[in-house]
Amino acid sequence: MLDKEKNKKFIGATQYVLDEELASIVNVSMALEMPLLLKGEPGTGKTMLAYAIAESLHMPLIVLNVKSSMKLVDALYQYDTLTRLNDSRFSDSTRDVSNIEDYIKMGKIGQAFTSDLRTVLLIDEIDKADTDFQDDMLDVLDQMEFDIIEIDKVIKTIHRPVIIITSNAKKDLSDPFLGRCNFHHIAFPDPKMMRRIIKVHFPTLGSDLTETAIDTFYRLRELDAVEKRPATRELINWIRALDSDPDFKPKNLAKGEVPFLGVLFKKSQDYSRALQQTERRRLF
Repeated sequence: MLDKEKNKKFIGATQYVLDEELASIVNVSMALEMPLLLKGEPGTGKTMLAYAIAESLHMPLIVLNVKSSMKLVDALYQYDTLTRLNDSRFSDSTRDVSNIEDYIKMGKIGQAFTSDLRTVLLIDEIDKADTDFQDDMLDVLDQMEFDIIEIDKVIKTIHRPVIIITSNAKKDLSDPFLGRCNFHHIAFPDPKMMRRIIKVHFPTLGSDLTETAIDTFYRLRELDAVEKRPATRELINWIRALDSDPDFKPKNLAKGEVPFLGVLFKKSQDYSRALQQTERRRLF
């Protein structure tokens, strides 16, 4: 890897507000060439961090969305046996059916390994996978190579990717997995940080709307018996809805009137509870 690639520093992106601690762990992980494992509740910016790193450092982004049924080989490569079978039956194919390599397609990790440019590899929601998938994947990422058994070929990385792994902490990750990653917990933004985030997304938004919306948002997050509390992305969309309504007045929020609850609460039970509680208490 070129020295100039190693020395690149992440300092934030156009719409990603970064604190010093997170910036430090990202840059340390890149310098040590170790995966960075991010935990935190949904909506805290774990996934978007990978997009921000790719934007800031001008690197391609490759996203592996982990599924509970996923096998590691699917993330490495796929052997298209069906196309090979069809090609063997029809004479108009341009591929040589005796050459199995023509029917190998790289998965997301394989794409990151074989890219001509250094990439950011986002492995999203690793906690959905079983323990064997997690540990085997870390073996591959440690060695920076894997075997394609059908053609007896070893694929080695051209440029070691910047690896970001996210977890919503729905399942515990294995000790070997944790031991081979750097770790950072992204806490939900406090009101001060949230003001910075809103300022980035709405640079011309009036202070009255900003303050009343943020204050109301945090009160809504504390409502009783809510399963999925609104996150930053819901707040951004909610402010967008409020700002686009010509009849809305910020003072209405101060009075406890909360429009567009469906932008904040996406589950039917949460929406009903929020509606009942805000109407009963007027939130204050």
